Amino acid sequence: MPQLFPTNPSATMVIRHVTPEIVTMSLPFARFGHLQFGGRGTLVKLSTGSLAVFSPVTLTPEVRETIESLGGNVKYIAAPDLEHHLHITPWKQAYPQAEILAPEGLFEKRQSNPQFQDTLFEHIFKKSDPLPRTISKEFDAEFDTEYVHGHGSRELVFLHKPSRTLIEADMLFNLPATEQYSRTPEASNVNFLTRILLPLMSTKPPATWHRRFAWYILSSHDRTAFNESVNKIDQWDFDRLIPCHGDTIETGAKGIFRDVMAWHLAKKDN
Repeated sequence: MPQLFPTNPSATMVIRHVTPEIVTMSLPFARFGHLQFGGRGTLVKLSTGSLAVFSPVTLTPEVRETIESLGGNVKYIAAPDLEHHLHITPWKQAYPQAEILAPEGLFEKRQSNPQFQDTLFEHIFKKSDPLPRTISKEFDAEFDTEYVHGHGSRELVFLHKPSRTLIEADMLFNLPATEQYSRTPEASNVNFLTRILLPLMSTKPPATWHRRFAWYILSSHDRTAFNESVNKIDQWDFDRLIPCHGDTIETGAKGIFRDVMAWHLAKKDN
């Protein structure tokens, strides 16, 4: 099986305070062992003092120290799609009071792995859920959530309203993964296979290939539903975007989102 994450994540992880309330944990992640996607988890401290983690990464000693520096009360663990879930069990074991948020189908998918079978989910997002969905008073006060069930990986996209920050996994990419590989020997060397892939997952204008990737690949499962979700997200007020793959977009993210998702916003005919 190809190596996805580094064997010594402490040596390569970049822990960074994006704002006083938001910390990103970025590290190398290679899809199929070669494509340099990068990986990222995001910690958010709510005004109540509770912590929410989105797409958790390896729970290294440095990550634990960061959690303690933010008060230590991990209350929510979000698996933002069917793929970003590998570390939620260690986090749940370390912080048993935390509630897991995940899309429908992930719990069933995890039953094939004995290490994951006993991890229960408190909040499962379903296509049939009545709207608006609720998690808790404190969570709903600070986050808007869109369940993009039209995405093949069943994406959960979150808006941290106080900081105007969009947090997502595989809805939009921003390669190359500069920060995520900044502490590795590959920091200045994007490999050949990744260079071929870059146009599909770059937000650099005119982002034509990324737009095509979103249209023909990401939304192919149910384009009508995908379009509806994109239009809902477009109504949110955000300026920053934290993706799991690629660099954080510190400002101007709304315009970049609209550029990449232009065909979906225009409700282009199927």
